[in-house]
Amino acid sequence: MFYVYILLCSDGHLYAGFTEDLRSRLAKHEQGEIRSTKTRLPVKLVFFEGYINKYDALRREKYFKTSKGKTSLRTMLIETLG
Repeated sequence: MFYVYILLCSDGHLYAGFTEDLRSRLAKHEQGEIRSTKTRLPVKLVFFEGYINKYDALRREKYFKTSKGKTSLRTMLIETLG
């Protein structure tokens, strides 16, 4: 499986990522091993999707990094993000 995941960072920003091993990737984020989030700890997993096809997952990750994708995420997670 391939996963697209969204983290809520301590600065209030959302981080979109892609991985084949979600548990391991989250541990690396939490331990400060990922450059993109190491200065924004702690992070919280707020959303993920699983895909059978790698390229479908990568396309979805790319979408979540666009303005429209970020707006969609904030709408989908309105209760979680408060």
